[in-house]
Amino acid sequence: MQLTVVIPTFNEAENLPGLVSALFGLPIPELSLLVVDDHSPDGTGQIAEKLAEAHPGRLVVIHRPGKLGLGSAYITAFGQALKTGAQAIAQMDADFSHPPQKLVELMQVLSFCDVAIGSRYVPGGSVDMHWPLWRKFLSAFGNWYARLILGLPIRDVTGGFRVWRRETLLGMPLERVRSNGYAFQVEMAYLAARLGYRFTEVPFYFADRRWGHSKMSARIQREAALRVWQMRFEYRHLKRKELIT
Repeated sequence: MQLTVVIPTFNEAENLPGLVSALFGLPIPELSLLVVDDHSPDGTGQIAEKLAEAHPGRLVVIHRPGKLGLGSAYITAFGQALKTGAQAIAQMDADFSHPPQKLVELMQVLSFCDVAIGSRYVPGGSVDMHWPLWRKFLSAFGNWYARLILGLPIRDVTGGFRVWRRETLLGMPLERVRSNGYAFQVEMAYLAARLGYRFTEVPFYFADRRWGHSKMSARIQREAALRVWQMRFEYRHLKRKELIT
């Protein structure tokens, strides 16, 4: 199965070369990368271009004029990956918090589901052992809050380590997705659940980034808290049959 891995970047110059090397070292023959860089001031975009030159035909870089948000980066990349014929599309962070080797297992379970999710909150999964208690609580509470309000059947709704079948993304009205921060992950999961797609969660250990700075902020957390209520209203009548023509 041809896999395209989408990696949004903003100031990931220290992480990107190692991540690209790790991904191309995986036993997934038809693997390509799509990097979406939001004009990183640390030169991530230029590093990505050099990596693309070193891996012709296997790495493509989309340059955007500024920090336009996580959600729009993924929607742009999903569209391009679908146009180029990807059969499976993965999304992951550039900072090694999502272990590249887990993609092999996610691809294996994708054979019997529509979305494979790297999960911190199923047995065997966990968050960084060095996180303070307040941060662990905040992560778990945010996940529980979204699951409760939206009635989602999966344990990790806020995480961004996922592999989608081509047919799943084609069956989703991506033009309706409005979340542009970390609420994007929740909205995509909720949209897929409303349409009846099947999920499988694979446990993994979420390690904190080794280099660079976290993109999480109080503003992003507030957006996510409010946005879940908007999602519940916006998609309340959505059913899979509405998309069948």
